[in-house]
Amino acid sequence: MTVEATFSWPTRVYWEDTDAGGVVYHAQYLAFLERARTEWMRAQGYGQELLRREYDLVFAVRAMQLDFLKPARLDDALAVTAELSECRRASAVFVQEIRRGDVLLLTAQVRVAALDAGGFRPRAIPSPLLDELKALERPR
Repeated sequence: MTVEATFSWPTRVYWEDTDAGGVVYHAQYLAFLERARTEWMRAQGYGQELLRREYDLVFAVRAMQLDFLKPARLDDALAVTAELSECRRASAVFVQEIRRGDVLLLTAQVRVAALDAGGFRPRAIPSPLLDELKALERPR
């Protein structure tokens, strides 16, 4: 594997991410979390296009648990983490956080399902990828 099990992706809050008061709109946090998981997979050598093209595989969010602790605001520099806590044959669970410096703003647990790219039906994660992901698990 090419990166540590805990991955951090930096981002900044732009005007388009906020409501009229300059506070990040709640749904925008989902985009931040998604991008961090995507970049985590890319850092492992498995970008989404490669997974789709070579493995006929996509991941889709199945369930989320979010805890909004403090708001992010316009122009904040954020760190969005992604850590794999569980990997099963056809799903994975990520534990994620969004921080502004040392301040924890949001915690999330995200379950993704493995689907075939053509029909969006559940499928097993291919063995080589599954083995690599299992090696990065950090059970909680």
